[in-house]
Amino acid sequence: MNFLAHALLSGDNESVLAGNMMADAVKGRTWEKYAPDIQSGILLHRQIDDFTDKHPLVRQSKALIREHYRLYSGVVTDIYFDHFLASDWKMYSDTTLVNFSNHVYRILTRHFVILPHRIKYILPFMMAQNWLNSYASLRELEQIFYNMDRRTGFRSGMTSAVAVMETHYGDLQENFRTFYPQLQQRVEEVLVSV
Repeated sequence: MNFLAHALLSGDNESVLAGNMMADAVKGRTWEKYAPDIQSGILLHRQIDDFTDKHPLVRQSKALIREHYRLYSGVVTDIYFDHFLASDWKMYSDTTLVNFSNHVYRILTRHFVILPHRIKYILPFMMAQNWLNSYASLRELEQIFYNMDRRTGFRSGMTSAVAVMETHYGDLQENFRTFYPQLQQRVEEVLVSV
């Protein structure tokens, strides 16, 4: 899962959300230096990633596109799934995607001082380009994939990711719609202990 799903799955605790959103930039056991709720968010992120990476429907989705993206098929699938989450947003949240995105940006801004350097660097771009909200639009998704492909020196081939997604749209969307409620249930079990 990518940024949008991680944010939505964080629950109501703002520090858990901040920890979840910064977790990819927290390596090894350095999570232990943060406050307990931030730690919970970091560990929640890792559990979400572990559950996602091992899930048969996620593996099936990656297999559909592996010939195009090889090692990047997981990254592309994560973004596809954020697109489906954004497209079906009303099924998963009572607030609008715009309001939720702004809420996340405010939380990250309030926690800016503790964010790892990499997250501090990308946060202004995330907010200015409204990444969380842009997952819903195929046109904006093309820009996201172009930017990611550029960061790999155009070796990943992600510039074509929207066209490839459209070829498999029905299968990928069905996989997401079946998988995501299972992920939500897993996260609810984890959050009970937070």
